[in-house]
Amino acid sequence: MLDHPLNSLGFAKPPAATRVVVAMSGGVDSSVVAAELAAEGYDVVGVTLQLYDHGAALAKKGACCAGRDIHDAKRVAETMGFPHYVLDYENTFREAVIDEFADAYLAGATPVPCIRCNERVKFKDLLQTAKDLDADCMATGHYIQRKMGPAGPELHCAADAARDQSYFLFSTTPEQLAFLRFPLGHLASKAETRALAARHGLPVADKPDSQDICFVPNGNYAEVIQKLRPGAADPGEIVDLSGRVLGEHRGVIHYTIGQRRGLGIGGLGDPLYVVRLDPERRQVIVGPKEALSTRIVPVREINWLGDAPLSSRSEWQVMAKVRSTRAPREAVIRPLSDTEAEVELIAPEDGVSPGQACVFYAPGDSRILGGGWIWRGVR
Repeated sequence: MLDHPLNSLGFAKPPAATRVVVAMSGGVDSSVVAAELAAEGYDVVGVTLQLYDHGAALAKKGACCAGRDIHDAKRVAETMGFPHYVLDYENTFREAVIDEFADAYLAGATPVPCIRCNERVKFKDLLQTAKDLDADCMATGHYIQRKMGPAGPELHCAADAARDQSYFLFSTTPEQLAFLRFPLGHLASKAETRALAARHGLPVADKPDSQDICFVPNGNYAEVIQKLRPGAADPGEIVDLSGRVLGEHRGVIHYTIGQRRGLGIGGLGDPLYVVRLDPERRQVIVGPKEALSTRIVPVREINWLGDAPLSSRSEWQVMAKVRSTRAPREAVIRPLSDTEAEVELIAPEDGVSPGQACVFYAPGDSRILGGGWIWRGVR
């Protein structure tokens, strides 16, 4: 008997014999993934995670995994005729994502909870659930590409640079990458995704994209942290780089590195920016724009996706991205171990903040080489 040719998900068997769990948030992206795979004849199982309290979720529009989104995911499954399950991950999400988010802000960092959610919930617990369901793979609606290289699966940027989510997925491990599929990564634009949703008659075809962090209503981080950590908004001093007191602030959690507006210390001549936060002293330290410039970025908890070990070289020439909204810039990685390094930016960047991710890309290529977390000592 001849071997079956590889199907679109890379398995040597018919789609009907290939079970794929689709992580469904209720948005158009993951809905299209599920619908397309079901239409191709795959054995699709939709799974949606309830990540936080339904009451709070229903009061907020535009967030993923809220009550309305669970309902929308169910409707898509009914439309396309595949089973759909809702899993209660509230406690896991609170412990793995929300608590760290609050503690990081209280420590003066600027966390990225969406990365931790992918790392600790979706690509860990949910992925294990998919395996428990005897799935051959798990598919998501992320805009990123998985390509086969000489050493195995590689992570690559999405074809549409405007939708690329590589910054938020750098911590995907090689083992996870072997099991994951990203069917939207090759599409040229979000318009193509919506066109596919309309073609399948999905009720979410015109649903707006979520903009905020799912558990942060209207982007008001401070309000959420005050509820999670009462007393977190204690006032303190705004000081300059020499320690001179310039005014009083209303709580360190209300400020971020690089912030200029809303400091309440006008009339001092040149504009001042937040250059550092000192939660222990309850101080917001401000200075001129040039004080924000950073060349050396300490990075830890590195997930390395290169073919050779990170520590196999003394230096790696890469392109590095220190914020999700910024383009990658030339940089040199100098490993201190397999999980820690010093990254030197060839051209200094403004507003590099502890708690953000530093993601590495191969020069002249779309491949993601991994990344890590920026921590104290930025200079």
